[in-house]
Amino acid sequence: MITRDARAFLEAARGCAPDFGPATAKAAFLVSPDGFARADESASDNRYMADAAGFDAALAGAQHRGLQAALSSVLPTLCFAGNPDAPDGLFPNNAFATVPGRLVVGRMRHPVRRREAARDDIRGFFRDVLGYAEVDLSGQPHPCELTGALVIDRARGLGFCGLSERCDEEGARQMHEAFGLRATLLFDLAPGEYHTNVVLAVLAGRAALVCPGGFADPAAVEAIAGLYAPHVAMLSQAEHAAFAGNAISASPGTAWMSAGAASALSAASRAMLDNACFSLRPVPLDAIEAAGGSLRCCVAEIY
Repeated sequence: MITRDARAFLEAARGCAPDFGPATAKAAFLVSPDGFARADESASDNRYMADAAGFDAALAGAQHRGLQAALSSVLPTLCFAGNPDAPDGLFPNNAFATVPGRLVVGRMRHPVRRREAARDDIRGFFRDVLGYAEVDLSGQPHPCELTGALVIDRARGLGFCGLSERCDEEGARQMHEAFGLRATLLFDLAPGEYHTNVVLAVLAGRAALVCPGGFADPAAVEAIAGLYAPHVAMLSQAEHAAFAGNAISASPGTAWMSAGAASALSAASRAMLDNACFSLRPVPLDAIEAAGGSLRCCVAEIY
C-alpha cells in the first residue's frame, strides 16, 4: 500500500507486526566533510543552511570524527573520504540506503548532489565487499532523496514520505518498491521544509519524535501519533529549529541527536524517551549543522 489516505494507512499499519526486519542497523557509514563549504544549489531550498561565513571546516571535521567515535561505541561505523566537489557529501543517507542484501541509490534534486550518487568507491564497497545487489534510481528523472525524504519503520516495514522539491510522488513510489515496504504514507511537507527526516524520527520502531509544524497535513501527524502512542513527543518550534527531529536509534536502546538538539528538548520530550527506554546520546555538531542537516543526515545505515 502507498497512499495519501492517513486513516487507511493507520488501519493497515496497525496490522503490521514488528517482524519485517531488524529495528536498527547492523552497521553504518559516514562521509568525511572534506572541503566543507556552502553549496548554493542546495541552499536554494534548505532554509536551515547558514551563509558562507558560518562554515568552519576545521571544527566540522573534528565534530564529524567525534560522531564516528561515538557511534562506534554501539555499532561498526565506517567513514569514506569526502569529495570537495560534492560539499553536501557528508549527508550520505540522501544518496545511499540499504535493506538486507541490497543497496539503493537515490536520485538527487540538485546537480551538485548527483555527484555523490556516482561514487564508485561506495557502490563498489557494497557490490564487491558485501555482495549487495544494487537498485539504482539515480538515472531516472524523479527526485527521491532516500532516507532524507522517507523515514522508515524498519521493524514493521512502514514508510513515511514527505513530498517536496526533493521527492515527488513517482519518486516516492519507486522508493516504496526499492525498499520493499508494506505500507507508505504520503503527505506534503509544510512550505520551507525540504526533508522528512528533519521533522520526523521513528526510533527503533517503537517511538516517534514529530515536529507538527513541518507537516502541511495535520491528518498525517495524527496518524503517526496514533500509531506510536504513547511513545510520541510532539516537538515545539524551538525543538524543531534545533534539529531535535533529526534523530536516530543506532541501537535498540539509544536515541542519538546533536548536543544542540538535546539541550533544546523539553522535559516532556525527555520523559517520553525515558518511558520508551531510550538512553539519550547527544553529540556536538553545531559546525555541521551550518550545512543544513544534523546527526541523522550524516548516518547512512547498513542493514
